[in-house]
Formats: sequence, structure tokens, C-alpha cells
Amino acid sequence: MGIFENMEEHDYEQLVFCQDKNSGLKAIIAIHDTTLGPALGGTRMWTYKTEEEAVIDALRLAKGMTYKNAAAGLDLGGGKTVIIGDPKKDKNPELFRAFGRYIQSLNGRYITAEDVGTAVDDMDIVHLETDFVTGVSPAFGSSGNPAPVTAYGVYMGMKASANEAFGSDSLEGKVVAVQGVGNVAYALCEHLYKEGAKLIVTDINDEAVKRAVNNFEAKAVKPEEIYDAECDIYAPCALGGIVNDDTINRIRAKVIAGSANNQLKEDRHGEILHEKGIVYAPDYIINAAGVINVADELHGYNRDRVMKKVEIIYDNLKKIYKISKDKNIPTYLAADRMAEHRIESVRKSRNQFIRNDQNILSRRP
Repeated sequence: MGIFENMEEHDYEQLVFCQDKNSGLKAIIAIHDTTLGPALGGTRMWTYKTEEEAVIDALRLAKGMTYKNAAAGLDLGGGKTVIIGDPKKDKNPELFRAFGRYIQSLNGRYITAEDVGTAVDDMDIVHLETDFVTGVSPAFGSSGNPAPVTAYGVYMGMKASANEAFGSDSLEGKVVAVQGVGNVAYALCEHLYKEGAKLIVTDINDEAVKRAVNNFEAKAVKPEEIYDAECDIYAPCALGGIVNDDTINRIRAKVIAGSANNQLKEDRHGEILHEKGIVYAPDYIINAAGVINVADELHGYNRDRVMKKVEIIYDNLKKIYKISKDKNIPTYLAADRMAEHRIESVRKSRNQFIRNDQNILSRRP
């Protein structure tokens, strides 16, 4: 399928190719939808095998941000950037300054932030060329490390999911298998441990596992064994596509709720979870605290305000589970319906305003 055909099929607004020979910048900015407001989405730096692969990833991620921002109640649309390159070898200040100039040229249609392969220091350099960037150093008005806020959102979402599956949102005594114990998952484990949950953890990083074992009395298992763990809640907090043909019948939990992106390998795996009666918290709903956090920087960051906003995740999942039950549809589809409803409602209101304005102008002598 050609680029324009793909954009037309999924209603993308804009695709920007950015090149700077001096610094080696090769970036793609994808803007999916700005109905709710300027597009917000992070910048990913990755060693894509082909340019086509990079374009497809940018488009896919941008659309995901539209849905995430809409469902989180933010007045922001969805966009994403991918930079082609090895984040360990190809970074340089000139690259991010050139990228910042491209963002500035969009005049606020797109606001960026850090993502896989980029960090706060990189966003600080981007900030030298544009104000349309979040996730910068606290000295520039940023929130700092977003992991604790993201973890709190996942924790609230897990409680909402437990309430749906077990009739109570208490996690005391529940066995939670956490796949990956990076910064977000470690902070999540801290919440779970304080409430009295029992933890099973795994990670390819042995030191991360040891820290969770020592601090939270967690049981460690090998990475491949986590799918077979006897648990109440399975929390994928590392890789995407972990609910797939190989794992879906091995997962024994009644709830799947974690911070990882793109947890379903394919939509049909969400259908299978629905048929099996497993409560699945759609990833872009439960991990939305990160984007809620950086979006608040646009208004002058206030931590207390952010933590209050993050609680919407609990309520959103309750709504999604109700839609899923009422319509007898998988939760991933219920989440999409909720996000699409908000976007369409704003679009109709805007179109009506434009029509009214045009009618007034047409009646003027």
C-alpha cells in the first residue's frame, strides 16, 4: 500500500520528512488527528531496517496517541516522531537542534516529548530551538522523572480491573506477576507491596530482579516462566506483543493489567481474552498517566493537579468494562469506541460552529 493510500485509509493529516546532512538527522513526524487540539506524542530513536518500516511505525504510533490522549480526557490530538539511527552511537547536539527547528516550523501543530531511545537531555537540546516540547529538565518547568506518576496510574488501573474481576479493588493478598521491573514497574511494585500484594517478578536484568526481591519480598522466575506463573493478575511491563499465539493459553491470571505498550500481538488476541473471560486493561488506557503528566507541563506543571487527573484512569476502565459488558465486545474495542466517541463529539460541535458562522456571514448585506 502506498503512503497516501495508508494515510487516507486511516485519516492521517500530515507526514513530515526531516533531513539534515550535517548532523545525520533522518526523522519522520506523523500527525494523525488534531480535532481535540495540537498533536502530542514522543520522539522515538531506533535502528529501523528500512525507511518503510520507520514510516509504518510513525503512523501506527501517531494513531495510538490520538486514542490515548482522547481517552485520557486531554484536549490534544495524536502525533509521533521516529528518528532513524542508533541511540547509542548516532546522537549529537546538532541532530536534536535540527529536529527542534523542524518542530518549530509546524507552529504548534505538533508537540514532542521523550520516548524509546531519547531522554530528558535530548529534549533539553530540542528546547533550544522550540517551545513545543515537554519532558525537559525541571529547570525549564518540567515534571522530572515521569515513572512514579505513570506507575501510580497503572496501580489505579489495576485496582479498577481487580474490582471488575474479583468484586473488590483491594489488592491485599493478590498474587501479581510483573514482567519487567524497570523504572515504572519498580514504582508499581512499591505500591503493590505496600497494599499487601504478593509479587512474582522477572526481567532480563538480574540486578533489577534482585532489587525487587530484596525490597518487596518478591519471588523471582526466569523470563520465559512468567507466562506460566500461578497468579491473580499478570502485569506486562516490558515488551509489546506479549499476548500472542504462544502465550495466550499459558497465562493463568484472571486480569491482565500492566504498563507495556501494544500488549496484544493482534486484535484477535483481544477477542480470545474476551471469550476466555479474562479482564484485559487496554494498554493505552492504563498507562496514560505518562502523557497526562507531560501534558500538564503545557499549563505550568502542578504535581497535585496531575495526581488528581491520573485518577481518571480508574474511572475510564470502569466505563470500558461496562461498555464491554453491555455491547458484548472485547475491552480493547470498547476503549476505541470511548475515544472515538469523544473525538466525534468535538468534531460535530466544531462543524456546527463553523456552519453557524458561515450562515451569519451569508446573511450580512
